[in-house]
Amino acid sequence: MTGLCLAGGGAAIKIATAGFVLSWVHTIEHTRWSERWEIRPEGLVVAEAAIETSGAGMDPPDGARLEDGRYVWTPSVPPISELVLRRAPEAGDWTLCAAGACRTIAAWLTADADPVRLSPADGACAPPPD
Repeated sequence: MTGLCLAGGGAAIKIATAGFVLSWVHTIEHTRWSERWEIRPEGLVVAEAAIETSGAGMDPPDGARLEDGRYVWTPSVPPISELVLRRAPEAGDWTLCAAGACRTIAAWLTADADPVRLSPADGACAPPPD
């Protein structure tokens, strides 16, 4: 089964999933931004992005549509082999939803894990040399 490797802070876990949702709160506008990612043979692919409102540095692109009070669109970006997240206490934590569970990165790994690396996982996950 396809999986997601989540690694950082000397720890690594594999989550059995074919996709995940990553969300966070914009530090200036204090509104939620979310991205739905798929794990494909060619890498991680962002399939959909959504924001609750527009504002500083987060205007919806052309082609975005309003659905249930959110601007939703399909980003046009190539697959990536790894997604690196940086974390800072003053910015709040990322939320990762996968395999039926939604948790902060601190709950998936550790509170001090920074940077955090997300990548496709076919086998076991190993912590990166942070």
